[in-house]
Amino acid sequence: MRVLKLTVAYDGTRFVGWQRQAEGESIQGLLEQVLERLNGSPVMVSGAGRTDAGVHALGQVASVALTCRHDVQTLMRAVNAQLPPDIRVRTVEDVPSDFHARFSARAKTYRYQLRDGGLASPFDGAFVWHLPETLDIPAMQAAAGALVGTHDFGAFQSVGTPVSTSVRTITRSEVTRVPSASALCPALLVYEATGNGFLRHMVRAIVGTLVEVGRGRREVATMSRLLAGAPRSEAGATAPPQGLFLVGVEYD
Repeated sequence: MRVLKLTVAYDGTRFVGWQRQAEGESIQGLLEQVLERLNGSPVMVSGAGRTDAGVHALGQVASVALTCRHDVQTLMRAVNAQLPPDIRVRTVEDVPSDFHARFSARAKTYRYQLRDGGLASPFDGAFVWHLPETLDIPAMQAAAGALVGTHDFGAFQSVGTPVSTSVRTITRSEVTRVPSASALCPALLVYEATGNGFLRHMVRAIVGTLVEVGRGRREVATMSRLLAGAPRSEAGATAPPQGLFLVGVEYD
């Protein structure tokens, strides 16, 4: 038996999410089907993060135990040949037997993409949240910076999510403008966060709250109150899924 680490990219638009579900196609389920055929016996693929329906990944990490002895490059080519084109395994590595994609992770980085002002691009629909008004970017940047540190992020998690604690440590929380490559589209607005863990819908709830700040409907100072154990109802709405990407996962 050997343990493999897979780095996976996918367009999550048509999937029910990373996690295998009773109905609908999932990234985990498709990977398991392909790897079972190559392995000749059932396998279980574990992911670093359970991205929701419509959420994408540039660097999702998965771990799986196999008995087949193909070299990693042959395995990668064989897996990609059988996956649909909206899922690609970017790398395959042999790792120690105690490696686990989720439990060995030390940090994750998420990115959320928005455009504000102008017309919505027909090419953005699956990957960007478009807002018709112009947002106050300096105010959003100040509000995002207030999230850095160890805080109670309970105000930014889905109601009813079972977790032992809603305290998380965020080491990076930034809003930036990325110039557009096309005159037809306004500049891209990107929020990126790195932390030791994220609650369900946490990044999307943060983005929804930052958008309220950018619209002038919420003061920057309210962020500190939200980080002191405020209920979910006091934070902003959950941003739609299509703008969210799992960028990468860090390990020791």
